[in-house]
Amino acid sequence: MLLYNVTIGIDKEIEQEWLLWMKEQYLPVVMKTEMFTDWKMYRVLHDQDEGSVSYSVQYFAADIQEVVQFVEQFEPELNKAFQNRFKDRHVAFRTLLEEI
Repeated sequence: MLLYNVTIGIDKEIEQEWLLWMKEQYLPVVMKTEMFTDWKMYRVLHDQDEGSVSYSVQYFAADIQEVVQFVEQFEPELNKAFQNRFKDRHVAFRTLLEEI
């Protein structure tokens, strides 16, 4: 099992708007790609600054080819929509982890 983790720092003033958009629009589209078997989202409880809050969005995949296909085929378009909606109001970094 692989975990594709995206950690996102989002401005606190738009946190609730972002959460709603992620749950109702972004995540359903990601899951429709059928590259992941499940997802989970967690709020990071440490290392917060006054103006932002961080979340870990975790996508689970059966093998690395599904993650690679998602990153190459689907993620660029999804990121464009994300950027258009939340430009200059977030930061993100990605990590790929393998279960042992």
